[in-house]
Amino acid sequence: MSFDYKRMIKFEHNVGAKEAKMRMMAGSAALLISIFTASIILLLLGLVLVATGYSGWCPAYSGMNKNTCGADEAGAPPAAE
Repeated sequence: MSFDYKRMIKFEHNVGAKEAKMRMMAGSAALLISIFTASIILLLLGLVLVATGYSGWCPAYSGMNKNTCGADEAGAPPAAE
């Protein structure tokens, strides 16, 4: 597997809704724990997880050409119900 640095500057959504929700919850938990333990590492990890979950873009996923968005999440209009 090769890591493509040029692909990292493309800001395309590559984090699916389910994973984004999990990142937000895990990041919030890490932030909360870091407040009580005064851990800088947990604070930074929590910030990164919340930011990537909120924005829907992960630079590491871009570099590895990984995408967890489904077909309906990758910019296609939602289906009529």
